[in-house]
Amino acid sequence: MSVLVYTEHTEGKFKKSAFEVVSYAKAIADLMGTSVTAISIGNVDSADLVALGNYGASKVLHVSSDRLAQFINQAYASVIAAAAAHVAADVVVISNTFSGKGLAPRVAAKLEAALADGAVELPEIDGGTLKIKKTAFSGKAFALTELTAPRKVIALNPNAFEVRETGGTAQVEAFSPDIPAGDLQAVIQNVVRATDKVTLPDAEIVVSAGRGLKGPENWAMIEELAEVLGAATACSKPVSDAGWRPHSEHVGQTGIAVSPNLYIAIGISGAIQHLAGVSASKTIVVINKDPDAPFFKVADYGIVGDAFEVVPKLTAAIKAYKGN
Repeated sequence: MSVLVYTEHTEGKFKKSAFEVVSYAKAIADLMGTSVTAISIGNVDSADLVALGNYGASKVLHVSSDRLAQFINQAYASVIAAAAAHVAADVVVISNTFSGKGLAPRVAAKLEAALADGAVELPEIDGGTLKIKKTAFSGKAFALTELTAPRKVIALNPNAFEVRETGGTAQVEAFSPDIPAGDLQAVIQNVVRATDKVTLPDAEIVVSAGRGLKGPENWAMIEELAEVLGAATACSKPVSDAGWRPHSEHVGQTGIAVSPNLYIAIGISGAIQHLAGVSASKTIVVINKDPDAPFFKVADYGIVGDAFEVVPKLTAAIKAYKGN
């Protein structure tokens, strides 16, 4: 009996979400009176693997293979399922990131396990049953789900659980499971990343804007505010559809779902499709000159005013605060 956690990384560096899921898995293992084993796939420095012990992993299974250098959903799911069988894991924890959303159901199917995706809290354990609070209806509500199958898969929402350091180190063990040939029929040859910007799924602060900006030529003030805050930039669907901003910045039900600690919406009315992708944000700030904009109904803080007046003043105030 144990807990297995998949640790996602980008180009050999673990994401913050990886430390969150290891901390979460450790908390579950403590409730169950067992230990945590992490599974890492791809080329990661051995020191970083050992450092996973600082967040609660007692052992790390490392799968290093040139065929798995890039993320392949089917193959990675097979590896995680094989690792779960190898350590007799009752619970598998995965981060509910873009990749994790595809991995979790595949792993659950391979293990014939119960699945709870979008978990936001530690489960309550009642015998062999785990009761988990998770998001539902595109983040507009919460559901309490009971997992009663012998094996369980939990996909934890990013930023839903704090990173906890334990001061420990992990034992690293090479793991070489068989990978079905069918899992490698479609592979990713290369990934080109914009390395100079904070990526949306990993961002703790997101500055987003909509049609209220009137045109792409006015986006400089959004990028300046984001730079001052160390934030990622985003936009509404109409903005990306109009070609003002790249589709990679579109957040919403049909775009990227985000769950930062702070989401600042500027000149966005707050259509239900947009809210579905940002409602998991811990704090929402809305700047809009229309006092009846739907976004104000879900905002934690709201400023009724012209973005072209408010945003430069907000940026200047933050710069002054940081200067002091």
